[in-house]
Amino acid sequence: MTTEQLGTSESATSESATAAETATYVYAVSRRLDPAALSGLAGLAEGFPVRTLPLGPLTAVVQHVPAAEFTQDAWQQRLSDRAELERCARAHHEVVTAAAACGPTVPLPLATLYRGDERAQQVLGADRDRFAAALARIEGHAEWGVKVSLPTAAPEPPRVGSPGSGGGPSGGAGRAYLDRKRGLHRAREQHHDRALQTAEDIDAALSRLATATRRLRPHTPEMTGERHRLQVLNAAYLVTTVREKELLAAVETLRHRTGAEVEVSGPWVPYSFVGEV
Repeated sequence: MTTEQLGTSESATSESATAAETATYVYAVSRRLDPAALSGLAGLAEGFPVRTLPLGPLTAVVQHVPAAEFTQDAWQQRLSDRAELERCARAHHEVVTAAAACGPTVPLPLATLYRGDERAQQVLGADRDRFAAALARIEGHAEWGVKVSLPTAAPEPPRVGSPGSGGGPSGGAGRAYLDRKRGLHRAREQHHDRALQTAEDIDAALSRLATATRRLRPHTPEMTGERHRLQVLNAAYLVTTVREKELLAAVETLRHRTGAEVEVSGPWVPYSFVGEV
């Protein structure tokens, strides 16, 4: 989809002249939407209601925002401020979720801006067919996220020469040390291979219940804050509402069968499955 970022030198205009110039921020596109579902939502700009904008047979969820506060430079500042970025993301998601409660909804990326309603209708309207295809694809579905983690280290093998190892001092201390290092390396490789196989097995089992799947990059221990656990699967599954209980039951079974930590979240608006529209 084509999106416009307002530059610092651009003039933001709207069809209705107001004291402050505005731009049109677009949250999502849906097929059927009750405007009452948007009532009371703050969105990203205080004093401007979140509202609908017709796109022929489709409907966009939009809001006027002060153009001077939503330039490209202003967005760059927001991106560098974690607290402000999280506030904007939460507000954006809140509006998308409210729209999705009325029916299938294609969420647009954060910071989708146009110079006014007319320009938004022109650009979004040109993509009506792709929006319609995405809405048909996700109708009756929700997105579920699954993350699988396992301990980072394998149990250490018994020390060479220790009572339970079957070894002895005849090989010398140097040989015992090398044998132990090789055994530890081999154990780590086997543990890593088993962890990856566990991820594949869980993904295969859940994929059989999903209409579509998407593998995402696993989070590193630095990102999760769990240095003794390794995330081996980070995936999203597009699941019909009638199979949601089946998915949750399968996750519980896989937890017991594999011993892995399986974290499931959802149902979400299908952000991962709307495609490039």
